[in-house]
Amino acid sequence: MSYDLTVIGTGPGGYVCAIRAAQLGMKVAVIEKRATHGGTCLNVGCIPSKALLHASELYEEANHGFAAMGIGVSPTLDLTKMMKFKSDGVKGNVDGISFLLKKNKIDVFNGIGKISNATQVCVTSHEGTIQTLDTKRVVIATGSDIASLPGIDIDEKTIVSSTGALNLGQVPERMLVVGGGVIGLELGSVWRRLGAKVQVVEFLDRIIPDMDGEISKQFQRVLQKQGMTFKFGTKVTGVSSFGSKGHTVTLLSTASGNIETIEVDVVLIATGRVPYTHGLGLEEVGVEKDELGRVKVSPRWETSVPGIFAIGDVIDGPMLAHKAEDEGVAVAELLAGQAGHVNYNVIPGVVYTNPEVASVGKTEEQLKEAGIAYNVGKFPFMANGRAKVNRTTDGFVKILADATTDRVLGAHMIGPHVGELISEAAVLMEFSGSAEDLARICHAHPTLNEAVKEAALAVDNRALHM
Repeated sequence: MSYDLTVIGTGPGGYVCAIRAAQLGMKVAVIEKRATHGGTCLNVGCIPSKALLHASELYEEANHGFAAMGIGVSPTLDLTKMMKFKSDGVKGNVDGISFLLKKNKIDVFNGIGKISNATQVCVTSHEGTIQTLDTKRVVIATGSDIASLPGIDIDEKTIVSSTGALNLGQVPERMLVVGGGVIGLELGSVWRRLGAKVQVVEFLDRIIPDMDGEISKQFQRVLQKQGMTFKFGTKVTGVSSFGSKGHTVTLLSTASGNIETIEVDVVLIATGRVPYTHGLGLEEVGVEKDELGRVKVSPRWETSVPGIFAIGDVIDGPMLAHKAEDEGVAVAELLAGQAGHVNYNVIPGVVYTNPEVASVGKTEEQLKEAGIAYNVGKFPFMANGRAKVNRTTDGFVKILADATTDRVLGAHMIGPHVGELISEAAVLMEFSGSAEDLARICHAHPTLNEAVKEAALAVDNRALHM
């Protein structure tokens, strides 16, 4: 079988790359090791976690918020049904990917893909049969895998990764989250809302360390108010079981050297992810990787072997589904002779807790480090009419603009639905817009995104409602 393009992996980057290439007239094959498409994101990541976040938020609101609005209910938790709700949502999404691949006449091969050379890929099915695909180009889109801790065995029952944390059979009484990044905070917040006592242990001195420092501090305060507890500058050195269930976890303070032990029912290891390149044959064909195991690519996403490309979590950059999608489209368009492009300065990041956290562009810390003079405009949701009436006033919007040109260099938000609001700032930044441009746009009233306009006005010290 011969193809113009063979894509290994059908996560967000891989399937989007394949679809765009097919739209551009290429004959395309995809190889997927799972029984379903969508990769980690749709199967055991973004989509199922958002289903549980949504359901647990409604459960908590029904328990603690409805009465104040004159709605009398007494909700009970049926975790089995909630997990089915999650699974049904996942199935709907992965079935949709299958439909799109079929619609675009893309050949699907289920099994393990291994690159023999730049023009040949072997597929070993789960039954052990081997097929060889001839191809003009190969795109590696195999995503990432969980990063484990030395000496700690993940059983996905009581010592879990994000995968196991999405499938717990009961609400733990005590959960320890190892890692204060996006995955740990999202899943920790799910189980806290459902009744667990959640403690987060972080090696660094703050949560979400890649985001704006002021946002991080406010986020921690909000999560603490909700009931989460935190230990910073701390590492987990061991986990041992006791009794029929539960674990004793040993913690080491990196500052004092003090050691303590705590007892928990479930340990969630959320210390990040690593590129998945196992079994692809990269070493044999000469594809170079960096010191972190990421595939090295050129500005056109081509590896050290001509004709072999890589996108998404296996290469440098944020491990985000939408980043992988944009790279997939760009590679397909470049292969078709078009001008594929990704603006890495304008890739939003979102934490889908309640409230949400969202960021795009440079943080204050990055601007200071680069020596760039900037102005700051901030506006609290406490002063936003829609947020006040909805009782969702935690958080604020921050706009960072160049002190000379007024060009918006970054936008950072914590508050209700900011995962949606961040797109307004991203569009503006993509067109090199200024804070003045954003401030002059007429925003509908009453809406949450009036807070974005007010933050832009505040860059010039002229916010109207503060």
